[in-house]
Amino acid sequence: MPRALITGITGQDGFYLSEHLLKQGYDVYGLIRGQANPKRPLLERTLPDVRIVDGDLLDQASLMNIIQKVKPDEVYNLAAISFVMLSWNQPELTGEITGLGALRVLEAIRLNAAASPSRSKSGIGIKFYQASSSEMFGKVRETPQNEQTPFHPRSPYGVAKAYAHYITVNYRESYNIFACSGILFNHESPRRGPEFVTRKLTIGAARIKAGLQNELVMGNLESRRDWGYAGDYVRAMHLMLQQAEPDDYVIGSGETHQIKEFAELAFARLGLDYREFVRSDPQFMRPAEVDLLIADPSKARRKLRWKPEVSFRRLVDMMVDADVEAESRVQAATA
Repeated sequence: MPRALITGITGQDGFYLSEHLLKQGYDVYGLIRGQANPKRPLLERTLPDVRIVDGDLLDQASLMNIIQKVKPDEVYNLAAISFVMLSWNQPELTGEITGLGALRVLEAIRLNAAASPSRSKSGIGIKFYQASSSEMFGKVRETPQNEQTPFHPRSPYGVAKAYAHYITVNYRESYNIFACSGILFNHESPRRGPEFVTRKLTIGAARIKAGLQNELVMGNLESRRDWGYAGDYVRAMHLMLQQAEPDDYVIGSGETHQIKEFAELAFARLGLDYREFVRSDPQFMRPAEVDLLIADPSKARRKLRWKPEVSFRRLVDMMVDADVEAESRVQAATA
């Protein structure tokens, strides 16, 4: 059976991609940094068929050992410090993990191929996927954004992602590695971390409905994003590595919505008016804001035959319902 190695497997995308690949008959390995990863027990309980390997994107030798041990057919690099606000507080670590981490994985693949001749006609047999980000577009030069739109990142996270994107292109062109980048626009799910704006909204709505809090303080509610469902987007990751030639693809819905529109739908799902509970506070504003992101996913639709299945409204409803259920379980357990 085909074998896949996923970095960042305990994140939202890692869970969904693992589920998808297991259904496709893959043998899935997940790289986890350290025994004390708090999400490790959840991964082991939820996806017992995933084989966990210990490694670190800061440690080139560990990545070399993992590639030699696992011998993957495909490597999906999803690991990153992905919370944009955190990247301003820890810019150096963001660069090391989100940017140079991708380089170290690519080097491990290249050096492994140099040590053992490839059986692939394309040169190096291991296929590589890099999780690029719409945050690379930042202060957008054109709307909507496609694969040719210039980057102007507005955060240390976006800058690090741009480096990882270009080093992936460089290794593809320099060493004939089958390396693809998916420039994914915002994608959410009930598995999204609670620090992200969408989960902050749906958790807040659920708690306010339950009488557990009175208000929700947010940052900029005017920014516009192209939101989709993470479960849809991991299908695109897999499809990229099944093509005859490696390439880069923009993945998004082609629709844009303001954050306050997400808030409106989330609270309306529970019969509430968000304007009565949500307020904006400058302390939660980014030092440099990204005002508008909207994807042009026509290349992915044409070449990958990919399109999202979950609508924006259905995504919001799904996340609100999941957080209402989660709050109910917590209340039942503490009653």
